[in-house]
Amino acid sequence: MATSTPTRRFTLASRSSQLAQVQTNAVRDALAALHPSLQFNTSFMTTGGDHNQSQALYLLGGKEYWTKELEVAMLDGAVDILVHCFKDVPTKLPEGCEIAGVLERENPVDCLIVRQGAPWKSLEELPEGSVVGTSSVRRVAQLKRNFPKLVFKDLRGNLNTRIAKLDAPDSPYAAIVLAKAGMVRLGWGERITADLGPPTLLYAVSQGALALEIRSNDEEARALCRSITHWPTEWSCRAERACLRVLEGGCSVPVGVHTNLVEGEGEPHKGRLQIIGCVTSLDGEKHVEHSVEADVDTVEEAEAIGAKLARVLIETGAKAILDEINVDREKKIKQAKANDEKVAT
Repeated sequence: MATSTPTRRFTLASRSSQLAQVQTNAVRDALAALHPSLQFNTSFMTTGGDHNQSQALYLLGGKEYWTKELEVAMLDGAVDILVHCFKDVPTKLPEGCEIAGVLERENPVDCLIVRQGAPWKSLEELPEGSVVGTSSVRRVAQLKRNFPKLVFKDLRGNLNTRIAKLDAPDSPYAAIVLAKAGMVRLGWGERITADLGPPTLLYAVSQGALALEIRSNDEEARALCRSITHWPTEWSCRAERACLRVLEGGCSVPVGVHTNLVEGEGEPHKGRLQIIGCVTSLDGEKHVEHSVEADVDTVEEAEAIGAKLARVLIETGAKAILDEINVDREKKIKQAKANDEKVAT
């Protein structure tokens, strides 16, 4: 007697924050709509980045802080597809892991959110000495260039926590800066005071895009991820990540980008790619910015454009800025460890 092969059940996993759950559920629903005969579950867990909400990201040592526990679970076979904010994914993945899909990007710009009830409508309107909260040294470095009279203070936590800290009666913050995509996905767009796009603020590499990570030997999962991949977003993000990989930057390095891919008329998977990149010193005093533009026919050509941009940035001053940043980070890490030892004794 013939026996039927049981339908495989795919488990999608992500962090346990509200935003991560909303994003993962959206991916699950997209896959279920295209593949109604398959079963899709979700699983959520906390990562090192969720546990440590006090120390500045600049000192935590890399993006794997957000992804390591998830990747361990996937490699162990406990889950099948990881859903990430692409900007949180390291440019080098563990052996046996790969990014198999990228969903269409939300608006990747950053945005300004002022304290509830405050009258200000822009950074320009904030009074001198106003405190602006953000966890990103990229944002601080770029904004210091144009708004030297403002004070920037580290602010950690998920979106709910950051907005609650902003609106608290004893809040030191006049405003905070966040990625617009997360606010939109949570349905909180009405709290956005103003967008902060180029040239005021170039966004983080892959910001606004969701990436799907799988085990490299999982052909079924790869096919599912490819079925919901948006190729213009994938090509743009891979160009940006190639730039970052050459610069050897991470989420705590002030590298900003702005990418535009114009699809060729009547020609699938062809287009004109322009990518702008910048590297800014922590104090905002030094800033290197360039752009590269070319026709691209493959994702590999898009990545080559990003790598070319990085080399141009390095040759025109970015390396010196990044070297200074690395020295500064090492000093602060040693100081933090010394302070921890004093507290322990």
